[in-house]
Amino acid sequence: MDRPFEPMLLADANPPTRWERLQPILVLASSTTLVFTGCGINFTFGVWQELYDSMSKLPNTPFTGATPAEIDLIGTLAIALMTMGAPFSTAWTKRYSPRAVVLAGGVIFSVALILASFSEALWQFIVTQGLLLGIGTCMIYMPSVTVAPTWFSLHRGLAMGVILAGTGVGGVVWPLAFRSLIQRVGFRNTLRITACISFVIIWISGIFMKWPASQLTRIQAENAASSRSFFRIPLVDWHVVRTRKFAAHALGAALQSAAYYTPVFFFASFARTLGYSTTASANFIAISNAANALGKIVIGYAADRFGRLNTLFLTTLVSAISVLALWLPSSMSASQSTGSTLFILFAIFYGTFASAYVSLFPTSLVELFGVQNFVSVNGALYMIRGLATLLGTPIAGVLIRSNQNQSPKSYEKTSIMVGILLAAATVALLWTRFEAVFSMEGAPANRRKWIM
Repeated sequence: MDRPFEPMLLADANPPTRWERLQPILVLASSTTLVFTGCGINFTFGVWQELYDSMSKLPNTPFTGATPAEIDLIGTLAIALMTMGAPFSTAWTKRYSPRAVVLAGGVIFSVALILASFSEALWQFIVTQGLLLGIGTCMIYMPSVTVAPTWFSLHRGLAMGVILAGTGVGGVVWPLAFRSLIQRVGFRNTLRITACISFVIIWISGIFMKWPASQLTRIQAENAASSRSFFRIPLVDWHVVRTRKFAAHALGAALQSAAYYTPVFFFASFARTLGYSTTASANFIAISNAANALGKIVIGYAADRFGRLNTLFLTTLVSAISVLALWLPSSMSASQSTGSTLFILFAIFYGTFASAYVSLFPTSLVELFGVQNFVSVNGALYMIRGLATLLGTPIAGVLIRSNQNQSPKSYEKTSIMVGILLAAATVALLWTRFEAVFSMEGAPANRRKWIM
């Protein structure tokens, strides 16, 4: 029977020591904790968005008179920069070690929250809780999803599912903590407490981040042959970039990312239009994130059995169907009870299946482009995802705000947009899958593993 997590180590005459066997598990645990902290806090911006939106209607606050779209920009910028900076973050991870990048990211992340707690104007929150927090998160997140896949081979999908389930767990835990702290100590002290807690968690976790021995020789050789410039972006092998396989996967990544975060950001506000209270509306975020965490682990395990790219295609298809069959009818329903039922189902299905893309995406890159191209391809494609996020979510916000009467129907155009984008991403993944099959060299048996 296979061990639950099989480290990808070079064959060696000497059997691995106990510490060497433990190291993949430490990387797994550290990466999960880093994602729980960095992504978990970012993905619960809906709590802050709702608070800041309520403050915009009050006199003498940092957000007085601000539009919802302007407040949305804080969270959108943080989420987008989390992956837009991927080429730099992955380059530094190779050059200076994963540990150094994560620890530096922990400092920036915590300082961003501290500075946000002293901000007195909207633009200052955009710079601190948006720009700086996004940069810090990128330096925490990208090493986690870049280093961890190189430690696992047979169970790579399950490992990444466990790691990125940290996002869902964080999405359940952090909103509860934030709401409780805001009521007790105010939002500024909540930001300061969060900064201190996250700093400790990130630094303890970052200590255990490292490359596997099987990758160090290659990475050191690449470092010796490349520029020492701090801001050097590692160029992708142009032979890889010019392939239809890369173009197809880049297109799918952009389309999925442009759509994915819109429901995540607007779960609570849409629930309010259905008549739910502020507290009850926040529960939809928790429901979706709980499904997110469970789905990533279960689907990650399934991906190892049925094929990672196959599973990526199927889960993206189901997420597109859930938007068009559940969220869109919910926004159009004349019955509040029917709309609520459909939206509850949507929160569960979307949280389970749409989030699977996030965990399966890095594993698909190893399968498609090989370990030798993984780091540079990973950085380039994550940057594309970040740029798409920066476009998709604000457009959705404009579509929602264009309707003066804030009702479920205000979200009809947005749900159609998200559904179409996810459907197009599904088609792009089908294209990627066929390119992967027919570009493979070797015996037909090698191709069959992609088809079965």
